[in-house]
Amino acid sequence: MAAEVVVYSTARCPYCIRARALLDRKGVSYEDIHLEQQPERRQEMERLSNRRTVPQIFIDSTHIGGSDELHELEYAGKLDGLLGIANTQKADK
Repeated sequence: MAAEVVVYSTARCPYCIRARALLDRKGVSYEDIHLEQQPERRQEMERLSNRRTVPQIFIDSTHIGGSDELHELEYAGKLDGLLGIANTQKADK
């Protein structure tokens, strides 16, 4: 089953763009909360993550961190499992 992914971001932040690009390559659906369009959600992000920088990424309500942490999970081979897509990709091979 696919995970629920939420990304708090801004449109021009290079780290946000990089994180979204990785999720897009994975074919993952995610809720992208643009803080320029929804500034009231920034406090929510800060409360949930204890961080003020973007992006902040959550997978199944678990705070993953930012773009660097997302990519570290990918390089460690752990991201697919968290996203719930590991079995799907193996079955396609």
